[in-house]
Amino acid sequence: MSIIEIDGSFGEGGGQIVRTAAALSAVTGKPVHIARIRQGRPKPGLAAQHAGAILALAKLCNAKTSGVQPGSGELAFQPGKICAGSYSVDIGTAGSITLLLQCLLPAMLRADGPISLQVRGGTDVQWSPTVDYFRFVFLPALRLFGAKVEFELLQRGYYPKGQGTISMSVEPGPLQAAHLLHEVAVQPPIRGISHCGNLPEHVARRQAEAAAAELKQAGFDAELKTENLRLPSMGSGITLWSSGKGASSLGERGLPAEKVGSKAAQEMIAELKSDSVVDVHLADQLIPYLAMAGGSYTVREVSLHARTNIWTAARFLDAKIEIKEEKGLFKIEQ
Repeated sequence: MSIIEIDGSFGEGGGQIVRTAAALSAVTGKPVHIARIRQGRPKPGLAAQHAGAILALAKLCNAKTSGVQPGSGELAFQPGKICAGSYSVDIGTAGSITLLLQCLLPAMLRADGPISLQVRGGTDVQWSPTVDYFRFVFLPALRLFGAKVEFELLQRGYYPKGQGTISMSVEPGPLQAAHLLHEVAVQPPIRGISHCGNLPEHVARRQAEAAAAELKQAGFDAELKTENLRLPSMGSGITLWSSGKGASSLGERGLPAEKVGSKAAQEMIAELKSDSVVDVHLADQLIPYLAMAGGSYTVREVSLHARTNIWTAARFLDAKIEIKEEKGLFKIEQ
């Protein structure tokens, strides 16, 4: 079988193209060689987290690999059979659990039997979907494609120590085309979770109150829960969602809790004011499954991440994903 060549600097040129290419290599059984990995980034090559995700995927699908270590500018991945069973991955520190799952989940759906996974790492960290976005926005949308996935958050993990834990089980089976038109229409009220670890209880409450007030002013009711936790690291965050749309914000040292809540609310309001059925981030996260099974959805803006995922998917699957502009929205379909 010929090797698929991927230019890792194409499009957004970050870790996503590596994760998507490896995931679809496992799904299709087609070996891949990825060169020029993250070439335009301040620290080119694989980061430790990217290497860890590829090695975890290799374990699931009995792949042969080379070049999979931090700093590497190229790698080769030759997948084998995706085997049922129970697996565990410890990312170490606060590496993102949800980004790891983006790499593993497509392959898990094609395993030869039930497959379960426990992962330890960061659940709510910068530059990645929060665990609440993953379980309340992404997974419900994925289930419309027929995916049978169960997910449980066992413990949150913030930067720098992480030690958050999730468990996920998948019943593999064929996916179906999903046209996300009316099924994911926004349903009031907006829901959300505001959380903090090793901080005063009022931090989570103030985040929630600020978000609720901002949403109320824009005409949206919200039901927000708060969590005050004892964890290995200090941190806070808030995630808001309604069907196929979500938004989040994480606390930072010196950033008032009110600004954390307000930032998430403003991002959510921008999505809610659009007639699209999915948010900008969900649109790119669903691309591999759209390529695998077919379907369509609308989004207010097509991100560079989404365009890069479309390009990557086309290297592996005989799927023509098109972007059409309709009534001020973009319809992505296959």
